[in-house]
Amino acid sequence: MTTTLPLRWIGTHVFRRGLGVSWALIAVLALAATACPAADTWLTSYEEALSSAERTGRPILTIFTGSDWCPHCRTLEEKVLHTETFSRWAQDRVVLLMIDMPQQGISPEERQVRSRVCIKYGVRTFPSALLIGPDGAKIAVQAGYKGQPADAWVAAMEGHLAPVAEAGKPAGRPSEVISSLDEAVETARDAKRPILLMVSRKGDAAATTRMDSLIKDPEFESLAKENFVVATVPQEARDASPDSTGLDGLLGGSSVASSDVELIVTDDGKTPLYSQSGAQPPHRVVHGLRRFLAARQNVRR
Repeated sequence: MTTTLPLRWIGTHVFRRGLGVSWALIAVLALAATACPAADTWLTSYEEALSSAERTGRPILTIFTGSDWCPHCRTLEEKVLHTETFSRWAQDRVVLLMIDMPQQGISPEERQVRSRVCIKYGVRTFPSALLIGPDGAKIAVQAGYKGQPADAWVAAMEGHLAPVAEAGKPAGRPSEVISSLDEAVETARDAKRPILLMVSRKGDAAATTRMDSLIKDPEFESLAKENFVVATVPQEARDASPDSTGLDGLLGGSSVASSDVELIVTDDGKTPLYSQSGAQPPHRVVHGLRRFLAARQNVRR
């Protein structure tokens, strides 16, 4: 049994085998259910959990489990997730997401959807507990379960959240992200990689937040680090900075819309090879960049 399976599933499963269930047993199960987080408090859709996190500002606690093959997953549920200690901590603190990867019982399509979440965050160990920020960035991961009591397990999770709450703002951008077009061109020339330029209006706070969220997305971060020189440059008034002339050509003389982020791929800082809006969800941005890289590779063959 996992947290994602409602209690009624147990009764249905037993009756299908032709076994009787006494009212006493049902009463015991009902009492046990009151000591556990309600099954419907766990979301099973990553997109729904992310939407809830964005709406509430709470991080997502994601449990990766294998309900029909992983004994340690079941132990984690029994000793931690089904306890009042965990329930009290999780309430109004985190968005709960369960990614169950059973051997049977789900469609190939659903398995593929859940596998994408595992791949996105590099999860290979079951069970794993992953804390994800409202912006989709990975906060911390705890792989496996070593039998800790609920209070110790919860304290470890809270310890991961404390620095985030104390900071009160997203972490700074990685040092690999360049803030000058000229420097990006020089770096790209040495690294023999294209430049992935992220352009937004100067002083646009909403666009900056969107840009930072994209930069910290694990899938985007991995793709960018392996294939591009990444630079973020604000669009200023023409002739206001040494970069303005180059940006004008890359943007085709147009201005970036308010709250938007324009992604441009260029080799020389002058000629755009590919562009797309960075306002799209990270997975769509990554998909577009992968298609560009594949087409570029095919042309070079």
